[in-house]
Amino acid sequence: MSNFPFLSVLTVAPLVGALVVAFLPRHRPELAKQVAFAWSLLVLVLSVVMWVSFNAGGDRFQFRESYSWIPNWGVSFTFAADGIALVMLMLIAVLVPLVILASWHDAESSKRSVPVYFALLLVLECTMIGVFAAADVFLFYVFFEVMLVPMYFLIGSYGGHQRQYAAVKFFLYSLVGGLFMLAAVIGLWVVGGKTFDWQALSQVDISTGTERWLFLGFFLAFAIKAPFFPFHTWLPDAGGAAPAGAAALLVGVLDKVGTFGILRYCLPLFPEASKWFAPWALALGVIGIVYAALLAVGQNDLKRLVSYTSIAHFGFIGVGIFAFTTQAGTGAVLYMLNHGLATGLLFLVVGMLISRRGSALISDFGGAGKLVPVLAGVLFFAGLASLALPGTAPFISEFLVLIGTFTVNKPVAIIATLGIILAAAYVLWMVQRTTQGTLNPALTEVDGMRKDLNLREKVVVAPLIALIVLLGFFPKPVTDVINPAVQATMDDIGRTDPAPSVGGTVQEAGR
Repeated sequence: MSNFPFLSVLTVAPLVGALVVAFLPRHRPELAKQVAFAWSLLVLVLSVVMWVSFNAGGDRFQFRESYSWIPNWGVSFTFAADGIALVMLMLIAVLVPLVILASWHDAESSKRSVPVYFALLLVLECTMIGVFAAADVFLFYVFFEVMLVPMYFLIGSYGGHQRQYAAVKFFLYSLVGGLFMLAAVIGLWVVGGKTFDWQALSQVDISTGTERWLFLGFFLAFAIKAPFFPFHTWLPDAGGAAPAGAAALLVGVLDKVGTFGILRYCLPLFPEASKWFAPWALALGVIGIVYAALLAVGQNDLKRLVSYTSIAHFGFIGVGIFAFTTQAGTGAVLYMLNHGLATGLLFLVVGMLISRRGSALISDFGGAGKLVPVLAGVLFFAGLASLALPGTAPFISEFLVLIGTFTVNKPVAIIATLGIILAAAYVLWMVQRTTQGTLNPALTEVDGMRKDLNLREKVVVAPLIALIVLLGFFPKPVTDVINPAVQATMDDIGRTDPAPSVGGTVQEAGR
């Protein structure tokens, strides 16, 4: 099965499905939903087969495919996946079917075309798979930019209050970041011997000054996409206005393109510049952790609150990446996966709560658990996972990041730990104000608040809860896939982990 063109098939399949769904009659919304869901399940099955076929102890990049595209420019459709990309591809494959199920009635409530809504979700899946599977820098840039289009329409056409403003802001921020990266991509092509192939470019010797400018071009694009402080202001608007399902993909997957890009492109292609910029990146990470957490505490809008929590979590991921230890790096990649699961679940559950109440304002709730106890219980679990409670998957990630960072940079690790305390504050306060305490009399007058989770919604949340618990106690199947890729990335930048303390000193150990 390792010779099967998994990555090209996985990239094209959702696009074909999107075309099928888009051309279904508008008066057959149920058929459009069913076809979109079935197509996303096909992608999930193929992804599972690819995961099983991946050899964690084999080559760094597997399932490599290359097809000539623009030979005069050295551009090709080249796909390949290492352990980091494979984990993100599996996250996409798991989330999209669940988002489709969770969004079953979202398009109808917006009174717009149902087939187009689900076709946009499949187009988005195509671009997300493509950006993680690309092994050609130009191809990566194309997917990086094109993925803005379906998300722009999902927010602008199917979103809530201020959707047009949020969609335009999201598009412009990402477009500006893309322009910085385009300039760096062209510069890399010039100094790299007129090729866009990642493996060839990773062997190019670039002068110090040029390398720093190229790194900065890529890093700015990825910092905006992630988003890192101070490039984060588009996310609360976009996350707050987007439909819950689209928001789950936005913070669960799309934002990971930024941190993935840093790991795949900034560190291996510009190793010296990465080390030179690392103190600044660590500073942005810890500021983002504390600053976003403080803003989350003061939010009255549920979706904006979850968006701010994501900014804080991305600060942890950034710290894990730029700590330059394999332990912190593995924790950062694992955090990318676990954050997608936990925050994806939190966004979907918040969406279910909002759809019942007809409002996203926390002040419009109060004691809702008395009316919808199962939904309230799932919200509580999702909140505990988001604050990295031991026994949930995000705890493993956060612990690895903090321990791996503490061995090389104690002040950064100590400051980042404050984020755990603040996370408990904003999550528990949100749960207390929405589902606990005295019942808000206004809730009894809302028909939707008398309906607890139905079978479809239970099918949506059950797999995510199971994965969060499973990876919280047994992350080894994922870390075995991640570790070799992280180790190779550390080798690319010439960093070795500090050895255990011996006689009161810390010695650098080679691998």
